[in-house]
Amino acid sequence: MLADKLKLTAKEILEKEFKQAMRGYKQEDVDKFLDLVIKDYEILHQEIEDLQQENLRLRKQVDDSYKKQQQPVQTNTTNFDILKRLSNLEKHVFGSKLYD
Repeated sequence: MLADKLKLTAKEILEKEFKQAMRGYKQEDVDKFLDLVIKDYEILHQEIEDLQQENLRLRKQVDDSYKKQQQPVQTNTTNFDILKRLSNLEKHVFGSKLYD
């Protein structure tokens, strides 16, 4: 899950305090902290990208499935098959009267 991958929470970022040196914050502490923040943002960005790709794939799959449902079912009947069935129906309905 995404929360397992992140090293920092919003609360930790907000409450982070750096040691003060002679002229302000210690540069090494700030750089290390910013490296962690950057890594977290990269993880979030990659997770968002993956989810967007999955979303597109699933939407396409749903669209394809819907289109397949809308297409009429095609059978492999030929004109000969249709004529043969029609002839059999006529024989059944009209009997031998049709051919007399």
